[in-house]
This record gives sequence, C-alpha cells and structure tokens, in this order.
Amino acid sequence: MLSWFNAIMPKEGGFFDLFEAHARTICGGAGALRELLDGGDRVPELCAQIARHEEAADEVTREVMLAVRRTFITPFDRSDIRNLIGSMDDAVDQMHKTAKAVTLFEVRAFEPDMVRLGDIIVRTADLTAEAVPLLRQMKSNAQRLNGITEEITRLEEQSDHLYDDGMKALYRGPARQDAMAFIVGGEIYDHLEKVVDRLEDVANRISGVLIEHL
Repeated sequence: MLSWFNAIMPKEGGFFDLFEAHARTICGGAGALRELLDGGDRVPELCAQIARHEEAADEVTREVMLAVRRTFITPFDRSDIRNLIGSMDDAVDQMHKTAKAVTLFEVRAFEPDMVRLGDIIVRTADLTAEAVPLLRQMKSNAQRLNGITEEITRLEEQSDHLYDDGMKALYRGPARQDAMAFIVGGEIYDHLEKVVDRLEDVANRISGVLIEHL
C-alpha cells in the first residue's frame, strides 16, 4: 500500500527547473547592474530592469515554497530547498536594493572600484548559474560543484578588498570635502559588496547540500 501511495504522490515538483529559472534572474539582474555602473542616461532604465528581475525572482521563489508544501518526495531535504531558494532570492533582492539606492540618490557616475565590483558580481552570478543545474546529478558533479563554490569564495574575498580600496579612495579624493558625496559613495559600495556576500551565501548553501547528500 505504501509503495502505491508513493507512486501516485507528486515527486520533485520541478524543483531543479525552478532553481535554474531563478538563476537566470540572478544573471539578468547582475548583467543590468553591471551596465548600470557604466553610468550615463541609461541608469534609470537599468534600475527598472533590475526591479523586473527581482519581481520574476520573487515569483519563482513563491512557486518553490508552494511546491515544497505540496510535494511528497523532494530531491533533497525540504529545509535545504527553502534555504537555497531563499539565499538565491536574497541575492536578487540585494541587487534591487542597490538599484533603489542609485535611484534615491540620483547617481549617474560611478567609481572605478564600483565597476570592478560589478565585474565580480557578474562572474559570481555566472558561476551560480553554472552550479545550479549540476545539482541534478550531485554525485557525478561534486568535483566541479566544489570548484565553483571555492571560486565564489575567492571572488568574495576580492570584493572585500575592492570595498576597502574604494572607501579609501573616496576618503582621499574629492568626496572628502563633500560629506554627502562620501556618504552616497559609501552606501553604493556597501550595497555592491553585499550582493557578492549574498551570492557567497548561495555557494555555502550548495556546499551544505553536497555535504549532506554525498
């Protein structure tokens, strides 16, 4: 009877498809954020793009949470599924927070280290998008998954250094004489560095899943 019951209950619920859909919103948001950091007249348009990616990411997250409740057999632990999609969603949310700060302060030009942080965000997002499909076959892809998570950790360390260098440059540059410019610059740096932190959180969740299931 139990085997018959298991056979008719929904399984997996397309979780991997949803993870991959969310990873695409991460890459889309990261790409728009990087373009935004080039500055100029397209900044408002790119902020709006990031907001749309964030809305799409929220919709995917809702679908995952519903599937967790409705699905009898999940590909891995339910709490791990919630934590993974939650950390992915936090990354896109942080991109949106960055765009909202840019909009609030009407920033149209960005510091060189901000642009470099944008490059790291794009690279980290791309690595996340590479990692997520590999979860379908965790055992056979374990080596590459571990390599990706280690690279993301190294990128996060680079982002910390860029944040420090950028803040020093703000302090030593023209912004030192303009308190508001220093505050705004520091706010943007803080948001950008947190985007990388949130993407590292995703890598840590993936590592946790690997440890539990291998």
